[in-house]
Amino acid sequence: MEYKSKMLQEIKEIPDSASNLLDKVDSQISQLISVFIEQQPNFITTVARGSSDHAATFLKYLFEIQLGLPVASLAPSTSSIYESKISLKNAVCFGISQSGESPDLFSVISGIKNKECITTSFTNNAESPLAQKSKFVISLHAGREESVAATKTFVNSLIVCLVLVAKISKDEELLNEIYKLPKILDKAIGIQWPDLKNELANCNHMYTLGRGISHAISNEAALKLIETCGIHASSYSSAEILHGPIEIVEENFPVLAFISRDAAEQSISSICENLVEKKARVFGTSNQLSLAKSLDFVKTGHPFTDPVALIASFYIFIEDLAVSRSRNPDQPRLLQKVTKTI
Repeated sequence: MEYKSKMLQEIKEIPDSASNLLDKVDSQISQLISVFIEQQPNFITTVARGSSDHAATFLKYLFEIQLGLPVASLAPSTSSIYESKISLKNAVCFGISQSGESPDLFSVISGIKNKECITTSFTNNAESPLAQKSKFVISLHAGREESVAATKTFVNSLIVCLVLVAKISKDEELLNEIYKLPKILDKAIGIQWPDLKNELANCNHMYTLGRGISHAISNEAALKLIETCGIHASSYSSAEILHGPIEIVEENFPVLAFISRDAAEQSISSICENLVEKKARVFGTSNQLSLAKSLDFVKTGHPFTDPVALIASFYIFIEDLAVSRSRNPDQPRLLQKVTKTI
């Protein structure tokens, strides 16, 4: 009997999970949006780890590009270990965690000096300690997620970020595209990358690339390659690859580039072609590639939503790759579903 992982089941639930979130998210964020617009914060901060921190990177690019607000990532250990109180006057702090149970994350939220700081959590557990210590709670509504490798919760975290920035900026075009995502995600999880699967069948080391918003997707992909397949994957912005990391790119070194239809597409594609000239084996999600191998992708109609479809296609790929490498994607050797970092 063919093995069916929980991860695969949860990936197939992504479109319905996204639809469920979009049915409920407006009522959850309406008060937050009102306070945000009224207070007009000077800057944004995030606190997260793992996949949730990659969602925070996605939020960073969205808010900086669309709203012109600087976004900084807070170091949880400054509160949990060094017991420092962070001063965040006229700011918003987003805590992002699928479980909401890691002590170092909610220590930051509870340790903020300024009462006027807008603390908000994105979590799949609205009763978690992180949620209880936040002024505003946005439930991810992803349903039960049992596989250690997060998929539904990550996608829904990205969608929350998109809805927030669309509502704050009153961008109806973006909002319309966001509500089309469930159908697009259904197509995205039908994508297959057989050439890439063959290339990575016996791979031990590789790079993933992105730039701008797609850098968050590159980070997430690298983590999934590590935890589900045991591949030592390093993620870089395509702008950084020539500043040192290219030194270990030798003949047949695998590179996977996540390329959206946005202002960075030409830049990333150019770097991919450069790497092929150095004999690397490069795969990317763009039709602008000529030397590198172009992977199939689903167009979404907006540069901000493209990365969401890309990660969904990657998830279906990585689950298949893990199983083909005789690994259990549901239960990596040394990992647990809920990680409680101090």
